[in-house]
Amino acid sequence: MSPPLRVLIADDELLARKRLSRLLGALPDVEVCGEASDGEAVLAAVRAGGVDVVLLDIHMPGLSGLDALALLPEGRPRVILCTAHAEHAVEAFEHGAVDYVLKPVEPARLQKALERTRARIEADARPRDTPAPEKTAPRALARLPIPTRQGIVLVDPETISHASLDDELVTVFTTQGEFLTDFTLNELAEKLPEELFHRVHRRALLNLRHVARLEPLETGGYLARTARGHAVEISRQSARELRRMLGLRRGAEDEG
Repeated sequence: MSPPLRVLIADDELLARKRLSRLLGALPDVEVCGEASDGEAVLAAVRAGGVDVVLLDIHMPGLSGLDALALLPEGRPRVILCTAHAEHAVEAFEHGAVDYVLKPVEPARLQKALERTRARIEADARPRDTPAPEKTAPRALARLPIPTRQGIVLVDPETISHASLDDELVTVFTTQGEFLTDFTLNELAEKLPEELFHRVHRRALLNLRHVARLEPLETGGYLARTARGHAVEISRQSARELRRMLGLRRGAEDEG
């Protein structure tokens, strides 16, 4: 049986801390190990030890949550951002946040974020010579090989913002440039980490860590704007799943 996750609640609002404490108290194998009302208190609590996970607000007096996240020491606990501001998601993931939960925090969304965090902790604690549990799905590649006229380019999946199908060709968009590939979108989805990439349209795969803004469409979907300025359409059905995953409020289009 796994030990309980020791969670530090960091928020400058007392009511927010009380709500998170109440939600955590209803979850199995979770223990609130302390509270902090500003970034300095977060760093002090982490240095004192005994913290596995920090539920971290962004807007706090003094050091912001993102400032504190960037200053956490080596061997730091995992961090889940809990905020009302969706526009900071890309920066949070760049600083190593495991998840990004929007306020008002829903119990199911919080539980999913903690389950994901526990899985990450257990995976990192596994001895390197211990084989990972067998999976039925193909393993995600550490480097994605993309044949080009200049040779095979090995691309780090985390640098890929999205992939799109135009006519019969798939283009992979990365922070280093754009590459045509013979892979289909289905093949790419199998080769890339499923925790990063989502099939948001029949013609597009999207890495949410590169999304800077979501613009609502009349269809009920979104137009995702990446940090590099590209636009990726998210279908109505995928938008529903995305809202559930991000903890966004349900819209009228989600009813029924």
